Amino acid sequence: MKDQLLVMLEMQDAMNAHVNPQWRQAGNAWYRAIWTECAEMLDHYGWKWWKHQQPDLEQVRLELVDILHFAMSDYLLQESDNAAAAARIEAELSDPRQCQDIRSAIEIMAQSTIAQQSMHFADFANIMALIDMDFDQLYRTYVGKNVLNFFRQDHGYKDGSYIKIWDGREDNEHLVEVLGTLNSSSVNFREEIYHGLRGRYPG
Repeated sequence: MKDQLLVMLEMQDAMNAHVNPQWRQAGNAWYRAIWTECAEMLDHYGWKWWKHQQPDLEQVRLELVDILHFAMSDYLLQESDNAAAAARIEAELSDPRQCQDIRSAIEIMAQSTIAQQSMHFADFANIMALIDMDFDQLYRTYVGKNVLNFFRQDHGYKDGSYIKIWDGREDNEHLVEVLGTLNSSSVNFREEIYHGLRGRYPG
């Protein structure tokens, strides 16, 4: 796990620098991005008692991975180096909070993040368990979403020219399908994801 966390932290640092080379000095409110993503995750799971809703667990998992991007960015700033950040995340993931209701677990994570202005990975691990997401799946999905974020930036996300809906479906949905065709142990895993996305992109 520690080796994979180090890879993820390095990828996150590179992604942040791709968007803004001075990201470490930018003063971004990572915690704010996290709790707003919690609301999106809750919407994908469903909470409205006045209408029929079916949990969309694939989208819930993708939202959790989005949160991971912001939480790791925060820890990269808090810790002295990547190894310290990885060790801290690993320790917190190994001791998950014990809340058995997913809606409450999401709210607890949002509330704690707002109160502390930082997310704790014990809350994150709790949600992982409730949606049957193991660390290998988290790693695979994170790498995929990180590559998608690079792809978005390379195709005009920042200036507004990026096309997010491809053949009537969001790019996230295409990512899930691309990941389903690939072997995450391949040495060219990242390049294969990028190539798969490029082959589907309408622009």
